[in-house]
Amino acid sequence: MKPRTAKETFAQTSKIVLPNDTNVLGNLMGGQLLSWMDITAGISAQRHSQRVVVTASVNNVSFNQPIKLGDVVTIEAKVSRAFTSSMEVFLDVYVDMVGGKRKKCNEAIYTFVAVDQNGSAIEVPELLPETDLEKERYAAALRRRQLSLILAGRMKPEDATELAALFKKVEAAAEKK
Repeated sequence: MKPRTAKETFAQTSKIVLPNDTNVLGNLMGGQLLSWMDITAGISAQRHSQRVVVTASVNNVSFNQPIKLGDVVTIEAKVSRAFTSSMEVFLDVYVDMVGGKRKKCNEAIYTFVAVDQNGSAIEVPELLPETDLEKERYAAALRRRQLSLILAGRMKPEDATELAALFKKVEAAAEKK
């Protein structure tokens, strides 16, 4: 299976926030944003795997800034790491500002699994990160996965080599102070 780059998985969606999308305060409802992100992330995962994908988990969502009625929202997604049959997708959410600038409002991490025609998980290609940001997100994805497996009881803490290395770095930095 030929590895793919993160840029090959890029998916982007833009939406205008309409009255039906908002709460009584005129802010975009979180559930609506989650839905838009799920679709965009799914497209990214499908581009990577070239297969049907299903949402396995919403790992993290940060609602940092409210998005208002009338705002134009742009959601960008790229696969940050591929494992055996799953893919972590990182999303950045922006609001278009006057003058062509944009402001980052939110981010999220979703996990998808590629499936065959019977709904069984299938292998996906490796991801090759290229930029510094892609490499950073690629490395962090393994730590997040190891933590998730530990919490689910599917990995022993002593087998989480990437997490252990991270804690050793933190301990060493603390000792220097």
